Amino acid sequence: MNINKTIGEILREKREEKGLLLRHVSAKLDIDTAILSKIERSERKATKEQILKLAEILDLNKDDLLVQYLSERILYEIKDEKLGSKALKVAEQRMKYINKLNSRN
Repeated sequence: MNINKTIGEILREKREEKGLLLRHVSAKLDIDTAILSKIERSERKATKEQILKLAEILDLNKDDLLVQYLSERILYEIKDEKLGSKALKVAEQRMKYINKLNSRN
């Protein structure tokens, strides 16, 4: 997965590589073609369920695509915050701590 590409760019490239039209993929997702087009242009955020379905349709690794999706959600939430990077580091430490506690139970 290319970390410098948006999830929309990844989806569009893979769809085009497979020779699939927007209307075919959107029909499999049961969404309007315009919505999928906006997702590919990063004008609209896909849901987690849509991401998982797109991974299946486009033969993308689900875990890799989910990591990309989650990282974008985090990035857009904190990117304009002055202390965003520091908060992200604290959140990562807290997550490790919580996961460690959960693995003991």
